[in-house]
Amino acid sequence: MKKKQIIGLVIAVALFIVTGIASVLTNTFARSMSAADMKTRLTGDFEFLPPVNHYIAVVEVAGTIQEQTESTGIFDVSEGYQHVTTLEYIDHVMADSNNTGILLYVDSPGGTVYESEELYLKLLEYKEETGRPIWGYMAHYAASGGYLISMACDKIYANPNTTTGSIGVIMSGLDITGLYEKLGIRYFSITSGDYKDSSQMTDEQMAIYQEQVDEFYEKFVEIVSEGRDMAPEDVRTLADGRTYTASQALENGLIDEISLYEDMTSAMSGELGTNTFYELPAAEDIFRSWFFGLKELVPKSEAQILIEAAADLESGVPMYYAEQLQ
Repeated sequence: MKKKQIIGLVIAVALFIVTGIASVLTNTFARSMSAADMKTRLTGDFEFLPPVNHYIAVVEVAGTIQEQTESTGIFDVSEGYQHVTTLEYIDHVMADSNNTGILLYVDSPGGTVYESEELYLKLLEYKEETGRPIWGYMAHYAASGGYLISMACDKIYANPNTTTGSIGVIMSGLDITGLYEKLGIRYFSITSGDYKDSSQMTDEQMAIYQEQVDEFYEKFVEIVSEGRDMAPEDVRTLADGRTYTASQALENGLIDEISLYEDMTSAMSGELGTNTFYELPAAEDIFRSWFFGLKELVPKSEAQILIEAAADLESGVPMYYAEQLQ
């Protein structure tokens, strides 16, 4: 094949690829970029545009309950539960007179103590300020912090295959001194007190952290006691960290009913007098489908793997989390 033909073929293929990409992006943009959510997708803020008639607001808590993540570029896209956005959404719903109630949809193994309790308190604030009900629905799991936030609900429904419970607190960390020794790395620290360095836990330090975990645990028990109208001692009997099936949870008074989601929404619609449910649309990056796959193709260094492993364990952070459900 002549040189000019090869060059022409290469140019034609390049134009075809560029045209195809432009076409797909244009179509994606046209489908996802409406006037209603333009602000959401360009700035990261959400545009609260609920129905003009009475409606039930769906507050979805899916994934680990934690501090809101922020994307720092096209290869770093926020995923999962978004804490600040959820709190702001509830504030908007609280101020809207057309809202008749909240459906709290939980599909979470829990998360940090801080964010779990903050969301729980925001839901209580909604009920106290508006007098409107909150109904909860548990999907795959609503464990630990996912169960705690459900204590703000007036009624709790669970899917027949839900895993819930795991009432308790965990604070975990890593002792990587053995790894350091193998790598020939010597760790040292200069501290202002005997308990400042927790890289190698002493019995005294473990006792200090145990007191903190016990304090958070007692708060969890108190919240469940109030939410389920149970005596604290009865809650403690159930709150040893174990999970429960939906039928076990119902038998122990941890939920009110076992139901499919469609049946639950039908019951809620009948009681609140509206068939309209409003859920905040998720903000998506229009380039995500293109670049997320590229990100996954980039190999990770050993340092990245170690850092991500430590982050997944939430080293040193108290959590209402069902660790076995990761």
